[in-house]
Amino acid sequence: MPSARMSDLSASATWRDFLEMTKPRVVALMLLCAVVGMALAGPGAEALPAMVYGLAGIALVAGSAAAVNHIADAELDERMARTRHRPVATGRVSFAAGATFAGVLGITGFMVLYVLVNPLTAWLNLASWVGYGLIYTLYLKRATPQNIVIGGLFGAAPPLFGWTAVTGEIHIFPLLLVLIIFVWTPPHFWALALERKDEYATAGVPMLPVTHGPAHTRRQILYYTIALAALSLTPFMLGLSGVPYVVGAALLGGRFIYWAAALLKERPGAPMATFRYSIVYLMALFALLLVDFHLAPAMRLAGGAA
Repeated sequence: MPSARMSDLSASATWRDFLEMTKPRVVALMLLCAVVGMALAGPGAEALPAMVYGLAGIALVAGSAAAVNHIADAELDERMARTRHRPVATGRVSFAAGATFAGVLGITGFMVLYVLVNPLTAWLNLASWVGYGLIYTLYLKRATPQNIVIGGLFGAAPPLFGWTAVTGEIHIFPLLLVLIIFVWTPPHFWALALERKDEYATAGVPMLPVTHGPAHTRRQILYYTIALAALSLTPFMLGLSGVPYVVGAALLGGRFIYWAAALLKERPGAPMATFRYSIVYLMALFALLLVDFHLAPAMRLAGGAA
């Protein structure tokens, strides 16, 4: 049951509280991945409206799912130092106001995608919303230490959203990018979970460091990171990208493995350093795809592999 202080909307609630509920930094990273999916689809100038409306709809639906997460996790957030100041956890935003906000965002985003982009992109976003906002947040997060592994699939789809927004079709290239984000997610979150192990234990969340211990988690992070570094090279191996991408991807992957090894050696400060680098890694990897797309036009999917 929600605590008494979360039963009513606080007069101190501001637009910043509602913005915080959408997890804007996470959504911004998702939009970057969606933009890459759009760009790699090889759109012409006629696709610009679909790109603009697509990004708007994707952002609204993702923000809605994040708001649902804030509402459902309010009691857990109260028990953790990292999250105890969130708007719903503190009572600045009530459950009713938060639910209304999430509903308006989600419905608006879905309609923007369905009417102004295409039904496929709208339904894919709705599926992701259900997966993250309901299945992961309400069940997986509390049920299994593999919560991040399974739930990561729901947050890995933005490149596919971007691609379908422009083409209206599903293709192997965006699915490969989805797989890369899927494999990236566990080492990204488990590095943070190592740093916040005691908080997750207090909150009763069965994160891997809590259920299987830090040593096991560090090994898993290394295994996933090695797999990620190898997987990131497959766009080049399949002829979907050029030399600029594969060189950059190899360097980025090598650095990620370095931090995973530092974790394994229990180097002080390594968990948060690994967590921060993982964000830089994903942003840089997808930025490389965009650069490669312009520097190596002969490798463009639109020019020969479509």
